[in-house]
Amino acid sequence: MITGASGSGTSTLGAALARAWGARFLDSDDYFWLPGDPPFVEKRPAQERLGKILADLQPCARAVLAGCVMDWGEALENSFDLVVFLQVPTPVRLERLQQRELARYGRVNREFLVWAAQYDEGPQEGRSLARHNAWLGQRHCPVLRLEGELTQAAQFAALAETLSTLSNAGEAKVLAQTLLPASFGASKA
Repeated sequence: MITGASGSGTSTLGAALARAWGARFLDSDDYFWLPGDPPFVEKRPAQERLGKILADLQPCARAVLAGCVMDWGEALENSFDLVVFLQVPTPVRLERLQQRELARYGRVNREFLVWAAQYDEGPQEGRSLARHNAWLGQRHCPVLRLEGELTQAAQFAALAETLSTLSNAGEAKVLAQTLLPASFGASKA
């Protein structure tokens, strides 16, 4: 599970890990929101999204989930072997989001950027750093915190180091080896 604020790079890192590991990549937004035009307007009912994501994960030997799944249900929230929490400075996140919005939609949704900007000091009831920290503290698996604007190579190195220390050593060490520069390619950024 790769999680963090909007614009922190969860989808980018998650997709890269899935490619490196030959795993299925899932983005929580695909389950949280119903398809629509414009997108990200109508929320999927909570029980429906939980059932859908669990059904999609069930047949997977390996999967990488990116996004935010706080309050989705214990069956999902405590099913991870590792949670990676990305924390990136707010100005960097907002610039990334602005560029992404322009590339995808040709315009920037100002309300979305205002919502994303409040993450660090945000309200306890919405997605915020305080809520994420509380959620991370309740997980039954290790949590790796990656802070700052790190290159993908630096993220992979930190993940490889963490994976090599996990108790499910056989599988974790195989996955860790795929993230090392000699086997994956040091030029990935």
